[in-house]
Amino acid sequence: METTLIILKPDAVQRGLIGQIISRLEDKGLQIVGAKMMQISQDLAAKHYKDHAGKPFYEGLVRFMTSSPVVVLAVRGIGAIAICRGLMGATFGSKAAAGTIRGDFGVSNSFNLIHGSDGPEAALREIGLFFQAGEVLEFKRPQDAWVYDFSGPRPE
Repeated sequence: METTLIILKPDAVQRGLIGQIISRLEDKGLQIVGAKMMQISQDLAAKHYKDHAGKPFYEGLVRFMTSSPVVVLAVRGIGAIAICRGLMGATFGSKAAAGTIRGDFGVSNSFNLIHGSDGPEAALREIGLFFQAGEVLEFKRPQDAWVYDFSGPRPE
């Protein structure tokens, strides 16, 4: 099992898309193991986007991410990072395929609705920024027996 960070950005919150986006994650079979609505501070945005500091879009990105509340999720599943990134679609809504979150709900190249960790190391770091100890939970779901095939040596 892998856990990733998902942020429903200010545009997703302001447009009332929280439920529809979370439903897509859960409909896929992913498990929400942490969730909160919050206002990202300048300091937290700077830490989260530190790899983009100095790039031309950095200040606008920080301004956008701190402009309105966001919903932060810890999402778990086998291959959760790649699955979430596939569900999200291409970075720019105008180029994202239909059937993806960005492709179905976005047209902007600036407001792109959702963030997802891009790898295991980033997921670990990002979850640590947004969740305190004890806020990401471990619990069994009976439906996992219908999401994953547990008949072999490894669930798939």
